[in-house]
Amino acid sequence: MSRDEKREEGRDANPGYAAFQIARALATSESHGDPATRERAREKVNKWVGVLEGMLAGRLIIGSRQPMASVPVWATPEVVTGGFATGELQAAGPLQDHELELAARVAQSPVGAERQHLNSYFLTEPGLAELTERLRSGCYEIRVPEEGALLVVAWLAANGHADEAREIIDTASPHFPALRFYPVPAQRPANFSARIYLESVASVMERLRRFRPNPHLLAEREAIQVWKPLYEQIVGLFLETVRGEVPVIAPDDEGRWVLPETRRFRVGGGWPCQNYPVGWSERAKTVSAAIERARATHKLCGKPGRANDSFARLHSYLNRCVEDAASLNERDVGMIRLILARHITRRGAPGSRKSEDIRLHHLAQVASPLHHHLANAVRDRLATQPQDTGLDDADAVLQAVTENEAGRLNLPAGSTIPPSVGRKVARCLCDTADALVARGTITSGETLARVIPQFTSGLRAQAFDDLQLRNLYGSIYRAFRRRRPLLLLNLDKQVRLEELPWVAAIDRYRRKDLSARDLSRQTLADVAALALRAFPQAILPNKLLQEFVTLAKGGELDLPFVEELAADIFMDDFSPKFTHAAKQAGTVIEGTLYARYYGVDCAALRGLPEARPEPPRGTWFRRETPANPFAALCIRRADADESKRWDAARNGMVIEQAQILTTHNLASLFGPLGLGETLRSNLRDMSERCFRWICRRQQVKSDKWHAKLIMLKQTAYAWRQMVFYASLLTPEERQGFIVWAEDHLHEQPADFRARFAPALHGLVLAHQGRSLDESTDARRFLGWTQKRHWMFGAETSSA
Repeated sequence: MSRDEKREEGRDANPGYAAFQIARALATSESHGDPATRERAREKVNKWVGVLEGMLAGRLIIGSRQPMASVPVWATPEVVTGGFATGELQAAGPLQDHELELAARVAQSPVGAERQHLNSYFLTEPGLAELTERLRSGCYEIRVPEEGALLVVAWLAANGHADEAREIIDTASPHFPALRFYPVPAQRPANFSARIYLESVASVMERLRRFRPNPHLLAEREAIQVWKPLYEQIVGLFLETVRGEVPVIAPDDEGRWVLPETRRFRVGGGWPCQNYPVGWSERAKTVSAAIERARATHKLCGKPGRANDSFARLHSYLNRCVEDAASLNERDVGMIRLILARHITRRGAPGSRKSEDIRLHHLAQVASPLHHHLANAVRDRLATQPQDTGLDDADAVLQAVTENEAGRLNLPAGSTIPPSVGRKVARCLCDTADALVARGTITSGETLARVIPQFTSGLRAQAFDDLQLRNLYGSIYRAFRRRRPLLLLNLDKQVRLEELPWVAAIDRYRRKDLSARDLSRQTLADVAALALRAFPQAILPNKLLQEFVTLAKGGELDLPFVEELAADIFMDDFSPKFTHAAKQAGTVIEGTLYARYYGVDCAALRGLPEARPEPPRGTWFRRETPANPFAALCIRRADADESKRWDAARNGMVIEQAQILTTHNLASLFGPLGLGETLRSNLRDMSERCFRWICRRQQVKSDKWHAKLIMLKQTAYAWRQMVFYASLLTPEERQGFIVWAEDHLHEQPADFRARFAPALHGLVLAHQGRSLDESTDARRFLGWTQKRHWMFGAETSSA
């Protein structure tokens, strides 16, 4: 089939997106100020060029779960922004360090066939023995799922399942020349406890390596240590030329330095440049030469080079005095006198008690070591810890600089580690998910989704009685959860863990009992409650929903979790689970504030028929008369312009209606799973936090139209979450929340108050059991529209 035919069937994405990403990365690679960022942008350019070339040549079918026709779906593809496969595989590429070490240890292999040779080695007697020992000790790491295949073969062979082992070998061996099917050696077994970490020790060490000093702090340090002493010398030289008293500012009775009538400084004392002691010119030349040498090596502080700064002016006058003192006119001498007077009044004359106290105070300010030097000390401490896991205890790593370190690193003993460094170390600290959220290490649902497989992998593995198999499955599970999802069209599904042949081979040995089921259920409830308590305003991210699906399956729960869909590739259809989720929601929200506010007919929702069979691929008949009644209902509720079926805003309106009707997973969690009872005491607080977040986020200033649209979508989603939580409050609690929300809105600036009032007024009407259609002042707050959003106000000429 040609590429055009694939595009005609909706099975391939538009290459224009890849071209846009190339252009953006090119701009960054050429103009960004950070060299590391420019280098990363150049790498992105190379990857996106590969995507674009693969799409145009027909090698890549973006939108398919098998984007490379010659590669099986279980092979882990390299995926870039938006779910685009690059054509490269994560288990392929150049030989890694551990492979080179292994290649040097086993028999010599032909150049270019090293990986084939290494894969084959692990099927020999010594190779299988090595894998068996890895299984026994647990000292291995699986970074991509393919690296667990031969470990499964070794376990099956050692446990009398030779036929299953041969099946895996038959499946994998055609790919031996390209892919790694063997693990990475590790110093210690993986940890599958409930204590998790955000980043490994090695990753945090890299962060500390990139730690850069504050340029403003460096400039201040240079000013105090280099330029202030030189400036004091210039001041002292000019004071030697004063006839009479030292110039000072003489403030008036009200303490003013400048007379309001004349707008001139009240300067008292004698005048400089009246007499020059013997040897003055030579000493002045020495100071001037020292300044020039300093300017050649100290460039952080700009004071000496700024023409209007007192330093630069006084230095210029000093040079003129040395060359020809008679060239100074009355105005020049007056300016020198004013500069001296201001300096002496503020800081005292050089050598005075006041001047010395200020100097010592400034030196004390910059005496402490720079943060990046202390970061290096912490890096040295972390280097002694296991690199591929988290840190159990941070106290020893964050203690003050010891005497031994002081001599070795040229740091003052007793120096404390600054909070900025401590926050980076906290990213690798092992703790429970609740503790990491409370500490602020986990800051979003997306971050929680990234780390929770560390825990759920061990939980899923508990279903295996054999300890070696339990650890092996947990390691493969973690690696699989790091797999980035592909962009999929035509309701295709992401590859499942069970589709990996070596996982399917051991899945049959899973124990299915009540304890494993109950443990999965409880874990799902705990993680879901944590995510909603911690980030009540945010919809559950797709990556976290993947974990929920796995836990629900292990708990034998019929929970139809629905993911967030992309508006730019939406095709007017939803998978059957959306209908299931909507029916479930119709039971949970019937008669609630949520149903009244969004105008949901719960009886009709519960009575939705299932989707009819789709017409053959290649026809667009379903767009005219959707085979899916749920999709038809969402399109009708969106009341979108049907002449713009490919418009992302129009599609977003339809998707948002689907989110409203399904409650975007909240009904499943609060209904069948029972989070309503678990979170009952938190619902009022969660509702208030949503409203505060909405008010704050709505008032963030931005000149970019796209950023405003993102803000609008996110706040509308947060509003929907809030309405759901408020629906579960008792009538008295809900009334209290409404009054609080009105008071909180009243505290906001008048322009925002006026813009947002219709949304809150609509909520009040729904709380009173009335229809929003009864008032012209009430609005349903939705995030997507094909017109200018009413919350942005009337369009102006500058909009």
